[in-house]
Amino acid sequence: MSAERLPEMGAVTAVGSKGDSYDNALAESFGGLYKTELIRKDGPWSGLEDVEHATLDYVDWFNQHRLHGELDMVPPAEFEAAHYHEEAPAQLVVSR
Repeated sequence: MSAERLPEMGAVTAVGSKGDSYDNALAESFGGLYKTELIRKDGPWSGLEDVEHATLDYVDWFNQHRLHGELDMVPPAEFEAAHYHEEAPAQLVVSR
């Protein structure tokens, strides 16, 4: 979909202020991975429903199972769970 069509559909094209280089960086990075790893690799698609189901599977894999190099080859969900497990006792002590 081209950027010109987004306003026609009522979509917001940017969320940051002009000149803010960080507003779309994460979305553009993830979008590039998504297109490379799923859309172009597994296409052509027979319909929107097929893309939606494949997208759900991709997001699940991306968050739950993907080995992340910056997290010592641990899936993001596992890393996050370990992080909060380590913080929980300290938070309980502070709240008492």
